[in-house]
Amino acid sequence: MQYIAESELIINKRGAVYHLNLLPDELAETIITVGDPGRVKEVSKYFDETECKTGHREFVTHTGRIGKKRLSVISTGIGTDNIDIVMNELDALVNIDLVNRTEKPKFTGLQIIRIGTSGSLQEDIAVDEYVANTHAVGTDNLLHFYRNENNDEENLLLQSFITQIQLPNHSVLPYVGSASVSLIKHFVEGFHHGITVTCPGFYGPQGRVLRLGLNHPAFISRLSGFHFGAHRICNVEMETAAIYGMGKLLGHQCLSLNAIIANRINKQFSKDPGEAVDRLIQKALDIIPHI
Repeated sequence: MQYIAESELIINKRGAVYHLNLLPDELAETIITVGDPGRVKEVSKYFDETECKTGHREFVTHTGRIGKKRLSVISTGIGTDNIDIVMNELDALVNIDLVNRTEKPKFTGLQIIRIGTSGSLQEDIAVDEYVANTHAVGTDNLLHFYRNENNDEENLLLQSFITQIQLPNHSVLPYVGSASVSLIKHFVEGFHHGITVTCPGFYGPQGRVLRLGLNHPAFISRLSGFHFGAHRICNVEMETAAIYGMGKLLGHQCLSLNAIIANRINKQFSKDPGEAVDRLIQKALDIIPHI
């Protein structure tokens, strides 16, 4: 087994992975990710018991149980750069021997379910409704740093996206990832299904105009009108494509669930986004223990 140098995988003084400050036995194999560190306790308050709490910087983790199901909820912060850290360190906790610094001979797969907020790109997907994403298109560059191969459907989706959206030359090199079929099949009733676009920012990269002009002013309208077979782009956010892409490369099952708190077509914003997210948390936690 190849030795992983100290500079490549950083372990802190208590033997935990550096950024997440987690030990292997502090992590469950079913993981809920949230962006906001403050939202971790809003998930774990529904656990029947909480066995450990830890954190470092924006990465806060609570691990506990609902019935017999062991769960961890972890905050990622905002953006795909943080997802790169979270996904690699979660995988290291279960598939790398942190003492010997070598890959374990037996692979452990994780279930990783994002519960996040998002903006709708369709008139009929209203604020306070929910989306489970079948696919995600990344307009950041994270996955291009890794060796990656798409399946036939993903290649066709990617080519269709490039053709229909018509991004300015060299401004974006998109990539695509897919949800775990074995997870998304449990999230049908009460959920819209469709594609999300993951952006590397909240304002210009998502087509918002404050004081700066945009290089691609038709971006949002073209996303809204996109179709790939029965699929359409439902929403836009900042993490899902990285979760799906990294999850596929590392061999984990991933799904992104979104509370719609803004409708970018109708120019509406939720009157109570916290309540919408709480209902999604409860809905997800009614399902996850039985997967």
